[in-house]
Order: sequence, then C-alpha cells, then structure tokens
Amino acid sequence: QVQLVESGGGLVQPGGSLRLSCAASGFATDNYVIGWFRQAPGKEREGVSCIDTSDNSSFNMESLRGRFTVSADNAKKLVYLQMDSLKPEDTGIYYCAGTTDTSYQCAGYLDGFLDMDYWGEGTPVSVSL
Repeated sequence: QVQLVESGGGLVQPGGSLRLSCAASGFATDNYVIGWFRQAPGKEREGVSCIDTSDNSSFNMESLRGRFTVSADNAKKLVYLQMDSLKPEDTGIYYCAGTTDTSYQCAGYLDGFLDMDYWGEGTPVSVSL
C-alpha cells in the first residue's frame, strides 16, 4: 500500500524559508514521479513542482522558479520542496502526490493533463507577519 506523508509545514514570515518533505513508502518500484501541489484558501489546487526519480529530472512551475526547488533522496525515499523568499500568497495546504507511470514528463502531472494515483494528506504553510 502506497503512502505519502508530508511534513515541514508551518508559520513563517514573508521572506523566510521552509523545506517540506514527502516520505514515500509502498511503491513496488524505485522509479516513480512525485509532484507537489498546493491549494490556497478559496482557490483551486495548483501544481508546484515535480521530480521523476528514474532520472531525477524535475520541473517547477514558471511563476515559482527561482524560489522553489524540488529534490529527492532516492535512498531514503524522500522528496523535498525547498521554498525560499516566501510570500503571503504562498499560503495554503501543500500536498505531495505520486505515480509509478514515468513514461511522461512529470510536468504533465502538474497541469492536470495527467492524473496522480496517490495523494498525501497535506501540510499547511502560512506566510504572514
């Protein structure tokens, strides 16, 4: 049974940083895609970043490049989302999601063209003074 568990969320002041972690377990293969998504209050969920552990290729949504970075520790089955220069509009619930279908570029999972198979419960991020 696949489980994805997010951690690392919290309250941070504007300009601060947080590193979110996604612990993956239960995948039948070492090759999978993990995506980070977020949902701000009153808004639709949106894709943030993704990484394909089969080749460590990654993708960040253009509006977040330079501030958000996704990485993976394949040995520990952890995927990280480093978030720097945080802004109040980054507030929301951050989810990691996964699939073992690595035949597509992971960006396709961020924009909703492809569906993830597994989702975590989310971790809250609040950016305010």
